[in-house]
Amino acid sequence: MSPSPKGAPAGRSLPAKVLGSQAERLAEPQPPRAGRIVAYVVLFLLGLVVSLCGCFVQALWPPFGMLLAVAASLGLFYGGLRLTGTKLGAGAPLGGWFLMLLVLMSPRPKGDFVLSADPTSYAYLFLGAVGGVICATLPTRGGFGLGVPGPKR
Repeated sequence: MSPSPKGAPAGRSLPAKVLGSQAERLAEPQPPRAGRIVAYVVLFLLGLVVSLCGCFVQALWPPFGMLLAVAASLGLFYGGLRLTGTKLGAGAPLGGWFLMLLVLMSPRPKGDFVLSADPTSYAYLFLGAVGGVICATLPTRGGFGLGVPGPKR
């Protein structure tokens, strides 16, 4: 394969172009530490909001609403990873996403609930959780911390 202008091999699949390789990810510069800490807080809050909206959207337009809600969640998780350059960038919105789901799955005093026990709700929970874990395990420059590079391997 002949290299493209960016140094990546030509003819790569779409996921490989979007996700990038480990070498490309390691070459990306990271924002300053203070910027990453602010980004983690904002991403956590966005995780709460996306989870809340996703619960209503997936129930409103089944099954396309579920696909839309999962796509929004995965976009947030992957966007956090790329924004901060650390695994915590995907983990912060995932934590907010899970926290909101725990609140929404609990029954209310009058017996109402937001997230019902139907196949689209379970698919939203499963696909969002698996997608978030996949995003949090993609290769990054920093480790799980606040972006401090790990030891040389």
